[in-house]
Amino acid sequence: MEETIIMAALSTLTSPQLTDITSSILSQTVHHRSRLSSLLCSPSLFSLTFHHLHSLTLTQKTFLISKHLLSSLYHLTRHFHPTALAPPHPNTTFKHRDLDAALLLIFLCDVHQENPGILETPHSEWREGLSKHFSETVLRQTSIGVHYGGVLLPYVEVIIRCWRFVGMMAGCLVKEGRELAAAPAVVVALQAVEVRGGGEECVICREEMSEGRDVCELPCEHLFHWMCILPWLKKTNTCPCCRFQLPTEDVFGEIERLWSALIKIGDGALNGECT
Repeated sequence: MEETIIMAALSTLTSPQLTDITSSILSQTVHHRSRLSSLLCSPSLFSLTFHHLHSLTLTQKTFLISKHLLSSLYHLTRHFHPTALAPPHPNTTFKHRDLDAALLLIFLCDVHQENPGILETPHSEWREGLSKHFSETVLRQTSIGVHYGGVLLPYVEVIIRCWRFVGMMAGCLVKEGRELAAAPAVVVALQAVEVRGGGEECVICREEMSEGRDVCELPCEHLFHWMCILPWLKKTNTCPCCRFQLPTEDVFGEIERLWSALIKIGDGALNGECT
């Protein structure tokens, strides 16, 4: 069901946008496959990556997958609302070692689901079995690059698997009901607009916004006095009027924000609503 909703959201994009996002995802996919292939072909690199992965706690593995998921969601949502959904902070930047560990962990999960027998052998035999499985998997995906679905569908499937894993683990790591501040980079980039006509009040201080005065406009187009909205956004990333969410620097908060926005667009497309 999630797969259908996300693909429905993507169907609302224009042809040039789909072409751009498909090219971007294909480039990232090829890069990740190249790194994973190099890892599996090199006994020393595989050993180092495997031991690094093995040394991580479950919490650290969850953060690793979370950063990978967030990076993927940014790729997938960047055309829907560029101002509101653009990455506010380089919290998805991976060191090569962490990227390799994330790719290997995801691949191990895939292998465990498709062919668990490979992982039931001694660790010393894993690289050879995984390499063979990787080659067979790549050869099976002959449609990639031929049409949008051949690139986007596998990408979406990985996102959903990561989302389910992070969702299962986040309950143990994140306090329910916590408030997240808006990302400073997003706050600095907010637009100043001149009040025209007057009469509208700032819902925070309940005072009228005078005609000709510069006020702050959020991406949802609600207006506020600068001195009112700045302290507000230091505490929470939501609009006081409509609860629209601005980007935050919290990884789990960003995952939830982008996922919710994507699902909302997909639901609207399936129900015939305008986006």
